[in-house]
Amino acid sequence: MARVASLRQPPVGFAHRGARAHAPENTLEAFALALKLGATGLESDVWVTADGVAVLDHDGVVRRGVRRRPIAEVPRDQLPEHIPSLAELYDRCGTDLPLSLDVKDPAALEPTLAAARDAGAEEHLWLCHPDWELVATWRRRAEGAKLVDSTRMAKIKEGPERRAMSLRDAGIDCLNMHESDWTGGLTTLFHRFGLECFGWDAQLPRTLRQLIDRGVDGVYSDHVDRMVDALAGRRPRSI
Repeated sequence: MARVASLRQPPVGFAHRGARAHAPENTLEAFALALKLGATGLESDVWVTADGVAVLDHDGVVRRGVRRRPIAEVPRDQLPEHIPSLAELYDRCGTDLPLSLDVKDPAALEPTLAAARDAGAEEHLWLCHPDWELVATWRRRAEGAKLVDSTRMAKIKEGPERRAMSLRDAGIDCLNMHESDWTGGLTTLFHRFGLECFGWDAQLPRTLRQLIDRGVDGVYSDHVDRMVDALAGRRPRSI
């Protein structure tokens, strides 16, 4: 099959939770290492603390002794030291690269936008959520950011063409699906509606190459070294 052209040359290489395969995930060290290894974008999950600070963590729950508490119930200064705020990420890694944030708690939207605007980084922000209709309500509040429908093909009951029309009409910029959902025909379809196509869980060199050949505009991987090699068309350094 002929290679499908991406809207971005090269596609964005998002380091999933930082350089997760190389360092403790969602730490400032992991994010900085990802950039050193050549990632061109970063990815994390964003939550809001009890005192309104946007912070980066996967599960949104912290352990204190034998208890587990939602981050939303814990003030920023009582979180474990390894959990960074979004502002700290910008201070450490800069503001001029794509940052994809899975907004697990919709209450984190406003603190996230505030931190991005304070840093002058809103235009590089990609805000992701699995409910595209909820995401559509963010358009006016997040005028400078990109909005992303994160889903699986099996959940698009109305069919891909109707979903593409709905996303375009709602002002959503991108569809993000599992790497196994993408085909060259699907990327061509969504590109026709002006939508970018991202693929997540791209861990193996062959998976990364397949996504690139299918014309995706961004890939997410734990293995930054493999991702960088694939985007550059090089043989993998690791398997």
